[in-house]
Amino acid sequence: MVDIGICSMQTHYTVQPVDLARWAEAQGFDSVFFGEHSHLPAKRESQFLLDVEMPDYFREISDPFVCMTAAAAVTERLTVGTSVCLVPEHHPISLAKTVSCIDLVAKGRQVLGIGAGWNAEELRDHGVEHRDRWKITRERVLAMREIWNNEIAEFHGEFVNFDPLWCSPKPVQPGGPPVLIGAAATPRIARHIVEYCDGWMPMDGQNDLAAGMANIRAEADRVGRQITDFDFTAITAYQLAGVDGSADRIGELAEMGFNRILLLLAPSDPDTQWAELDRFADLRRAAS
Repeated sequence: MVDIGICSMQTHYTVQPVDLARWAEAQGFDSVFFGEHSHLPAKRESQFLLDVEMPDYFREISDPFVCMTAAAAVTERLTVGTSVCLVPEHHPISLAKTVSCIDLVAKGRQVLGIGAGWNAEELRDHGVEHRDRWKITRERVLAMREIWNNEIAEFHGEFVNFDPLWCSPKPVQPGGPPVLIGAAATPRIARHIVEYCDGWMPMDGQNDLAAGMANIRAEADRVGRQITDFDFTAITAYQLAGVDGSADRIGELAEMGFNRILLLLAPSDPDTQWAELDRFADLRRAAS
């Protein structure tokens, strides 16, 4: 049976992480994932990731690592995750430590969804050029894995360099939490997924999911990785894409090979969100 969770674009005026996590666990949801933008530049030329106007709430998103910590601290079974962490906006040593500490609080119930970012101006504010974002993402994840896997770690690359160091605690999950790439799985991105990640986290309604699955399977076959080793999580970004979701669509995604479906909870006032969450609970029951 496919697992169903919630993807929250958390802000200061939405249902807060503690209340959301407690409710989600009580209702039988698998997980709660939180999105990220450190900020949005006031002057933006980059096109939004979907062919629609960017919602205003993208300027107001809370820190996902604080949200994950709060959610993990008040639950026992709920998986917490990022959807997605923009890796080029973080120093790899600091991010490795933050992720390890959250995995400790969560007792191993963490998933790290990652992306390289779409907003060139936002990336530039972090000292990253848009053309380099995937090369930087790759090196930073590989560097974090060195920290998670070794008592004394070092890494030397084009964008990440550090001499032998101690960095603790280590994650509860051996080798760190599962790392899932949230991007269209073109052949190039499929190579990233198979080389240094544990799965894929696309948005339904934006990406050609069947083509992405085929690209990942082909790359996994090429290098000898088992496709059953991957976590396939789909975000149902239907409100953004302007299409309707249903229990039937969840079944289609499961048939396609997705083991987890995240229902996107768009920011709004708590009364509106609670009504939407009740609908999500009905949808989860129907899908199961």
